[in-house]
Amino acid sequence: MPTGYLLRAAAAPRALSDTGADTVRGIILVCLCFLIMTTGDVAAKWALPVAGLTGAMIGRGLFGGATVLGLAVLRGGEGWRRVLPVRWRLVLLRSLLHSAVSLTWYVAWETMTLADTYAVGFSAPLLMTLLAIPMLGERIRWRRALSTVVGFGGVLIMVRPGGGLWTPTVLVLLLGICGLAVSRNLTRLLSTTETPECLSFFLLATHLPVGLLLLTVLPAPGFAWDALIALAVLGLSNGVAHWLNSQAFALAPVSALAPYEYTPLLWGGMLGYLVFGEVPHTSSLIGAAVVAAAGLYNLHREQARRRAERVGRTEETTWPS
Repeated sequence: MPTGYLLRAAAAPRALSDTGADTVRGIILVCLCFLIMTTGDVAAKWALPVAGLTGAMIGRGLFGGATVLGLAVLRGGEGWRRVLPVRWRLVLLRSLLHSAVSLTWYVAWETMTLADTYAVGFSAPLLMTLLAIPMLGERIRWRRALSTVVGFGGVLIMVRPGGGLWTPTVLVLLLGICGLAVSRNLTRLLSTTETPECLSFFLLATHLPVGLLLLTVLPAPGFAWDALIALAVLGLSNGVAHWLNSQAFALAPVSALAPYEYTPLLWGGMLGYLVFGEVPHTSSLIGAAVVAAAGLYNLHREQARRRAERVGRTEETTWPS
């Protein structure tokens, strides 16, 4: 067994941080993550008519797992051994849960626009923030709570309960969003013992056996070169994005990162229009403005907290007790 892995397994769990500097770094990483991940979502929607649900799951698992494994090797040190889990049962549970989440999104993309699915998905940050209290013991500062409430108001504007978005497919997607919120919090919890490479590798690689299992009940994927390239883009982008996501959740509290779950609507709305000619509802655009304002306010508060921490450290150095 590699020495580095044994040291990680024997070491005490790392403490979860909640400092202004780490939180701002986490916010930057998670925003970059969602930009890259949205590109993969566009690729998945492009491939679905040919590859089907099974092809999307298999492609994401195969190409995504290989991408993360490559990132682990390029980092040096333990190399590929960085993907070995310490708490393997919890890692596997999170990975299987996220595979089910992915399936609900792929089902939704067969009939819904990217912007509409992201609009419904905006309920995830609220669930993440609330679940972080019992799952992670996080303390929710009143400003973070306020930004979450404001963001949820934007969700209500976009989703419009009783409106055109409420279909049976939305109900399936909502189940997946509940699983997504749990999965995000498990990412934060597991970051105390697992590497970003481990968390992202198993999350993506598990899609491969799940996709193969689905072949027993769903049609086999078709073949076209453009669909195959799209699946490769899906896996590559998701590998990098989930690697960044795991690092972000190791740095920042869930309640600070949750508002940035809203940013895919911005990227997805633009890419959906450019690639598929999709036009989001006016209510989606209005709601996006509300949730973006809530997220930017949260970033402003974290930057202010970082400046206050620096001032405090300076004063302690100048005026020792």
